[in-house]
Amino acid sequence: QVQLVESGGGLVQAGGSLRLSCTISRRTFVAMGWFRQAPGKEREFVASIHWSGGTTKYADSVKGRFTISRRNAESTMYLQMSSLIPDDTAVYFCVAANDLYALSRHPTYWGQGTQVTVSS
Repeated sequence: QVQLVESGGGLVQAGGSLRLSCTISRRTFVAMGWFRQAPGKEREFVASIHWSGGTTKYADSVKGRFTISRRNAESTMYLQMSSLIPDDTAVYFCVAANDLYALSRHPTYWGQGTQVTVSS
């Protein structure tokens, strides 16, 4: 059973920063990333990373503000979020899949989500 556990969400003022973490119980896949879901909206892709090669991809809405990374020895992935804006308010989900293409569209595994709220 694969488990993804997020942490690090919270309330922050616009322009501030937060770092989300995701710990993986069993690393049997090569692609990990983050999705988010704002109130009344569909879930959307945020960022992805190839666990071995480190290749990254970002949604246009977060490019230049968010950075995804991972620490292999600890089976942990991070999302550093800077210059946050109210539109970034959402529940953020850690996700995983067997390849980057699948991850950006239909991730296989999902965490429980962590709330990020950006006040104006």
